[in-house]
Formats: sequence, C-alpha cells, structure tokens
Amino acid sequence: KVYLDMNNKKIKISLTINIIIVVLTIIASIIMFTGFKFMEGEYVLESTKIGMFKFFTVDSNIFMGIIALIFAIKEIKILKGKLTHIPEKIYILKLMATTSVGLTFLTVFGYLGPIAEGGIPSLIKNSNLFFHLLIPLVSILNFILFERTDKLKLIDTFYGVVPALAYALFYLINILIHVQDGKISPLYDWYWFVQGGLWQIAIVMPLMLVITYLISLLLWRLNRKK
Repeated sequence: KVYLDMNNKKIKISLTINIIIVVLTIIASIIMFTGFKFMEGEYVLESTKIGMFKFFTVDSNIFMGIIALIFAIKEIKILKGKLTHIPEKIYILKLMATTSVGLTFLTVFGYLGPIAEGGIPSLIKNSNLFFHLLIPLVSILNFILFERTDKLKLIDTFYGVVPALAYALFYLINILIHVQDGKISPLYDWYWFVQGGLWQIAIVMPLMLVITYLISLLLWRLNRKK
C-alpha cells in the first residue's frame, strides 16, 4: 500500500492538474487524428488517423493521459473518504508515464529542435504544442511538486524505461524491414536516428535507453519526500 503523503490542498492541486492533463490529451489527440489546423506555418512530426500512433510523442502522451485519469479517480475517492491510499502499482505507472513524456520533451528540445528544418518553433505547432510542450511540462511539475512520496523505491526507476524500450523495439523492427540498399528513407526513420547509416542503431538505441533511465532516476529523486 502507498499512502498519499499530501495534505488535502496538494491533493486538490494534483487532481486539478491531472484533469487538465486528461483534457489536453483528448484535445491534442482529436486535433492530430482529424488533421485540424489552428496554427499557421510548417508542421513537423505530424500525421493523421491511425498513422499518428507511430510517434512516441503521441503514445507517451496518451499513456500519460490514461494514467492521469486513473490517478485523478483515486484522488477523488481519497477526498471523499472512500479510499485511504493509492496502490503502489499506480504510482509506478505515474513514474513510467512521466518519464515517457519527459523523454519526449528532452528529445524535442535537445535533439529534434536543432536539426529540424523549421527549428523548435516547427515542433510546437498545432497538436504538438500540447504533445511536445504543455502536457510534458505540466505532468513533470505535478509529479515533483504535488505528488511527492517516500514510498517509491530506487528499483522502481527501472520501470520508467519499459515504454521507451518497447517503442525502441518497434522502431528498430520498422527500420530493418524498410532497408533499401543499406539505407532507410526518412519516411520510415521519422526521428532521423539512422540517416547517417544503419550502424548508428548500435549507438542511438542504447543511448536513448540510458537517457530514459536517467530521466526516471531524476524524477524519482525529485519526487521523493524526505
């Protein structure tokens, strides 16, 4: 059992933010799925309908939205006196989801922004304004400021890598089955990880997993209540 180490004020703030995360996730998903445009300019890393799910950005944010919804339901029950604690598994899932959107945020601003033709501005337009910026930031701040606990263990940080590892396997398989003459089209290497050659897989994949774990470890440390 993991008891929520917060007073009612922090629970209410966390609940409000989790609801905001859910709403923003739904809005962003509808915008990308339908191809609706509300901002002008160049769009990078966008797709429509089922094609949107090829992006880790979308998958991580939807995962975050689902966990935020579950967390919010538990918080409502705690405030109503119908529940005394949030199960440890749900808190671990929150760490996993927050790590995932943290990786999305870091990848966009630390890697994709500098190499994208339109720079960072092209990566925070339309639905990606929510997916790349707003949802990750709000999720991280909520986790480290209003959902702090001393019940998450160090070993739980390894769970934070699981979503990225699963996506890495999908991305690797997708690349390998679309290789032509030793090269891969950006159409299938949409994050431009191996445009310099397939040998880059041996560097990029392990590096991304290490970075993901470091994000999970940092979030755990910042979330940990002394």
